[in-house]
Amino acid sequence: MDINGSKVLVTGGASGMGRTFTLSLARDGADVAFCDVNPEGIAAVEAEAAGLPGKVKGFVANVASEDDVVALVQNARDAMGGLNGLINNAGILRDGLLVKLDKEGNVQKMSLKNWQAVLDVNLTGVFLCTREFAAHCLQTQTKPAVVVSISSISRHGNMGQSNYSAAKAAIVADTKLWGSELARYGIRTGAIAPGFTRTPILDNMRPEVLEQMLKPVPLRRLGETDEMYKTVKFIFENDYFTGRTIDVDGGLIL
Repeated sequence: MDINGSKVLVTGGASGMGRTFTLSLARDGADVAFCDVNPEGIAAVEAEAAGLPGKVKGFVANVASEDDVVALVQNARDAMGGLNGLINNAGILRDGLLVKLDKEGNVQKMSLKNWQAVLDVNLTGVFLCTREFAAHCLQTQTKPAVVVSISSISRHGNMGQSNYSAAKAAIVADTKLWGSELARYGIRTGAIAPGFTRTPILDNMRPEVLEQMLKPVPLRRLGETDEMYKTVKFIFENDYFTGRTIDVDGGLIL
């Protein structure tokens, strides 16, 4: 499926990888609807997209809310004149060990609130957006269509990320499952699993901490968001690809 002329919805599109996906798609000729919970970030991306070949329109939406997602897909469809691509990128972090002893010997536990918040955005959000996008494709007989979801190297299990690792592993499983379920309707699926990638969170990390983090990475550097976009583009444009996850992690093994 050609990106030029496509109509794509990107979640979490106002910063990090999502911002790169939104602007790069528009630069390559796609019309892009994107959502975020940050109105100022949405306005900034829309302003930056002015003059690009593809149209860009942002919406405030929380992907963990069923009502928000139903409205988002309808609004994006109306604004773009249809949809045939979805990038499930929205995500949050609430890192912490399952349990630990503090300096006084008291047991500290990962809170249910932090567990659930990450599952709600990073997994339920992917479910809701994919469900509503797929339903739109069936209702409008839109084909071909593509869903790309962002997993993570942390899907293998990363200390301090019980919630995040669980969500990102489930995305890989659902990508495979939905690839089988949706193929009959002309909808392909794919996921990418980035390693440590240059985003505002990592840019604010102390240099010595970042250096230590990169030691086990064979390429000894962070990934760049445009390198993640190249992988998204591959999945969009390779019509024999579905149900699989591509690792883009500099060779790191967790």
